[in-house]
Amino acid sequence: MTMPASSHRRRGLRRIGAVLAAAALGATLAPVVTAEAATFKPADDGAKITAYKWLNAQEFDFTVKSPALGSSQNVRVLVPKTWRWTSHATWPVLYVFHGGHDTYTSWTRNTNIATTAKAWNAMVVMPEGANGSYTDWFNYGKGGSPKWETFHTQEVRQLIERNYHGGGIRAAMGNSSGGEGSITYAERHPGLFKYAASFSGPLSLRSPGVPAMLMYTDANLGVDPYRIWGNPWAPSGSADAANWTAHDPWALAGRLKGTGTGIFFSSGTSGKPGPGDPNVAPWDIGLLSEVAVGTTNVAFRDQMQKLGIPFTSDIYGNGRHAWPAWRREYLKLWPTLMKSIGAKKF
Repeated sequence: MTMPASSHRRRGLRRIGAVLAAAALGATLAPVVTAEAATFKPADDGAKITAYKWLNAQEFDFTVKSPALGSSQNVRVLVPKTWRWTSHATWPVLYVFHGGHDTYTSWTRNTNIATTAKAWNAMVVMPEGANGSYTDWFNYGKGGSPKWETFHTQEVRQLIERNYHGGGIRAAMGNSSGGEGSITYAERHPGLFKYAASFSGPLSLRSPGVPAMLMYTDANLGVDPYRIWGNPWAPSGSADAANWTAHDPWALAGRLKGTGTGIFFSSGTSGKPGPGDPNVAPWDIGLLSEVAVGTTNVAFRDQMQKLGIPFTSDIYGNGRHAWPAWRREYLKLWPTLMKSIGAKKF
């Protein structure tokens, strides 16, 4: 017999209350995990929440069975102290995308984003991105899964808005490939975000040497790099070349014109360590990769200026492709991101 959704909700609330009460008493509890599908509304394509787990009063993870990906993936969420299961209100949402070699836990593991977010009346949503390069994969022109862009911009968004009181006012930020994803999603889905920010994201995919760097990185992770965007050296006019252009932030910059979306991007350029970085050799991969990324940020800056599109940038010179710089950059930008989505400070 299937219980009414209201019964599931009440039972979920009792479980959450028990967890918080026990935590206050210093008790050690196993994670609360539920898989009550009747409680949740699916996305348009049938993506559904199959489990969720409260980590503390502010933070929970949920699992999505994703048709776009052909697999189940996790999403981490931070909610403000005003958030309630039973509320009829909605909250503005900041989507936060991680870089390569990382997971949906990246931002809570490497920064104090949970503490930062606690002071503001907004939700923070951190979906898994694996090494998906923030695109629906080309797959030699055949398409099909994995469709990471669809997962992020449709499935996760709809599940957040239909089940967890996420509102329709959104911003996005990300580091490394997650920064590229943030800007590219804003370009490919005009109006989706009020603000999009990139910290050391590659923002010109066709700049000299960049395709080779991206392909090499993906190949080293055990991925067939030609499946992602196609062959970057294919002749002009080919389907491969068109697909690279269709996902290149530099080539898509004109789509931001007139959208009102705020844009921020930052990177190092000098190949030297910055504040908080270790004293590493000049051939350190973190320095070399940031030089390459910095070149794409300069190219993107020049393109935005040429097109007359407003933006803010911080091309800060010294700094590795690493968390010390990204922590500084996100903290400086945070009030602007919150203002863009109308979030208030407590």
